[in-house]
Amino acid sequence: MRILNELRAVYARILAAANIQAFILVYAKHSGRAAARTRVKATRMFCRFLIATGCCQSGLDAAVPDIAAWRLASLPRYLPPEDIERVLAACSGERPIDMRDKAILLLLARLGLRASDVVDLKLDDIDWSHGTFNVVGKSRHEAKLPLPQDAGDAILDYLQRARPPVNSCHVFTTVVAPWQPITRDAVRHATARAIRRAGVKAPSYGPHILRHSAATALLRQGASLQVIGEVLRHRSIDTTALYAKVDIGLLHQVVRPWPGATSC
Repeated sequence: MRILNELRAVYARILAAANIQAFILVYAKHSGRAAARTRVKATRMFCRFLIATGCCQSGLDAAVPDIAAWRLASLPRYLPPEDIERVLAACSGERPIDMRDKAILLLLARLGLRASDVVDLKLDDIDWSHGTFNVVGKSRHEAKLPLPQDAGDAILDYLQRARPPVNSCHVFTTVVAPWQPITRDAVRHATARAIRRAGVKAPSYGPHILRHSAATALLRQGASLQVIGEVLRHRSIDTTALYAKVDIGLLHQVVRPWPGATSC
């Protein structure tokens, strides 16, 4: 009991509202928004644990400040079509890893698949006769997508010439023994390798940059937000609305000037 009382006294001195706020604000200055919001959640949960165990006063969790986040406030990060083609061309090799990575990147760039979609793709998911394949995404939601010609050709080339003779239902496997299905890390490494080999300066080097690029390319080609949402398998049109802001030139044409001011 004496030790518990001493701990309570220590926490009471350290965990003052001003100290908690200063801790979060200092961390947020040197971190990204996502990391700062994670730190806020962890700190708030820790305060609630201390409250539940009687180590600090009730209501201290309310002193943890929130990190401002406005809906649709950011712009999607993407690569222009010419850079996408340079990245895909960087995978044109005869090594098994080149053939595999080319097929993976074509799926990411043409259809905006997630890394997990590529990892989970199985041989039976592909309907070669109809040129389609099934994808099971978030919340086990299944969708049928068209298989682009170049992506289908790349997958077939990989299966016939580069895929190791392994008894696995997954399409993509590792290229060295022990052969096993690839992981999301392998997809991330394949994307980063291709972007760097192509000499493209990208805002990020993960597969999600290709997902954003596929969506913006569809928008520039005249596809509606509903069609883009169906291809990306968004559950809500609000998620797809982020891409409505990527065509800055078009936005300049439709924006109305502020009353009493000249148009920019």
